Amino acid sequence: MSYLDKFKLTGKTAVVCGGLGLIGKQVSTAFIQAGAKVIVLDVDEAKGKQFSAESGAAFERFDLSDVTHLDEAIASLFKRHSQIQIWVNVAYPRTSDWGHGIEDVPAESWQRNVDMHMNSYCIATRAACEEMRKAKIDGRVINFGSTYGVVGPDFEIYGGTDMKNESTYAAIKGGIVNFCRYAASYYGKYNIRVNCLCPGGMYDNQEASFVKAYSLRTPLRRMGKPEEVASAALFLASDASSYITGTTFMVDGGWTCI
Repeated sequence: MSYLDKFKLTGKTAVVCGGLGLIGKQVSTAFIQAGAKVIVLDVDEAKGKQFSAESGAAFERFDLSDVTHLDEAIASLFKRHSQIQIWVNVAYPRTSDWGHGIEDVPAESWQRNVDMHMNSYCIATRAACEEMRKAKIDGRVINFGSTYGVVGPDFEIYGGTDMKNESTYAAIKGGIVNFCRYAASYYGKYNIRVNCLCPGGMYDNQEASFVKAYSLRTPLRRMGKPEEVASAALFLASDASSYITGTTFMVDGGWTCI
């Protein structure tokens, strides 16, 4: 047995929904380097075509937040690309007024964001799993949760900054975490694995005071890097994790251990 070969995705087709984002682009790149045919789904056509030209990934414009048409869109995608073994939901759809404190979130905004993000992840997961089940594909679905879907936020780290911790995010990510357990339990008998990957805070040029406070709160004393999350996604997508399903996989520098 070659353990290194278990991490390869040669001969596999992977869809990365939200594959142009901070983490999504690294996930797409990791899968390409592991030998997969990668289909990047996102809403920005210009960036998608550029990434496709640079990386060799296929690109299709796809709006995950359009929940009423997801079943039809995903069925069409599977029909056109035949065997899709890996599906990743890493998109971060949100409304233009995102970033309220809990006391100020309009009910309409709350509802819209839950539809755009949590409901779209759940519906897309069901649709992808159903297509895999019907085609008897040994599938792997990875949904992106968050540390804030597992634990509450430490509001002290935001002190002295203009940053907000959106309360809707906790509801969304908490729902995604538990839906992954449900889907893993239901689809396991069809050899379809469903896992939830939960990153901690990623460094993205945040205010220096926030970066310092976050790092001091984290056992590894720093924020994460997108490529570190992509490595975990590669593990969950590969045969190296063949007996892992229904897990909440933390990539958070130890944030949730204390």
